[in-house]
Amino acid sequence: MSSMNFSDLQTATGEELVRLIHEALPDMLFPILDNPALDETSLALLLHRKDLPSGFLTEILRRRQLLKNYGIKKVLAFHPRTPRSDALRLLRDLYLMDLVQFSISPEVRPDLKRKAEDQVIAKMAQLPLGQKITLARRSPARIAGSLLADGQPMVVKATLSNPNLTEAQVLRVLAKEKLAPVVAQSIAQHEKWSHVYNVRIALLRQPSTTLATVLAFLPELTVSDLCELAAPGVLPENLRHYLQAEIHRRLQKPKLPSDGESEDPGANSGE
Repeated sequence: MSSMNFSDLQTATGEELVRLIHEALPDMLFPILDNPALDETSLALLLHRKDLPSGFLTEILRRRQLLKNYGIKKVLAFHPRTPRSDALRLLRDLYLMDLVQFSISPEVRPDLKRKAEDQVIAKMAQLPLGQKITLARRSPARIAGSLLADGQPMVVKATLSNPNLTEAQVLRVLAKEKLAPVVAQSIAQHEKWSHVYNVRIALLRQPSTTLATVLAFLPELTVSDLCELAAPGVLPENLRHYLQAEIHRRLQKPKLPSDGESEDPGANSGE
């Protein structure tokens, strides 16, 4: 680009400005920031370029008048080359659903995603029910786990159907000492999570799980896991009784005769 083009970047308007926004080399874009025609719409268009140098983004961040517009701050927060410290500062100004979008964006660094999730989780208690349900349906795993532990029936139901919810988060929720009974009961009845083996074990360990659920799951557990759960101090004594009975039943179960053996123990004794 010739020296004349630097001047163009400072004076271009309309379609010519749009063309330069798309075609100017990344390291030659600085003069465009002094163009009076660079409004919020054209700046947002410029910020959608992923090849912008970090120095260029830093210069935009220095110009406070450019950050008065929420859309500009949002695009800067999402830009993969925005310096980490600046991105963290911008996160504090993002709306709730934009924080959720940020946390699931594939271009965002993992540590920044976690910070965004932390902000959403911190705001959870103040959210109205409708917003919690919306979040429960689409939020990433950590936020979904927090919503699952919330204990509101409609929120719990929506969260359990969230495709981003992971087994690790379900287990983390079930490990809580104080958990609303509706959470354990909803997990125990869910078509997906009730069939996950580790979730069944976690449900047995969860104090709010009903006795009917415990008894329904006992036949599905291995003897070794039953023995571990029946050890003193793992479960309440009243539950240990049922586990010990199940273990005894399994161990006392008669063996089927193998091929070639008679079912009558006296068949070959001559009696």
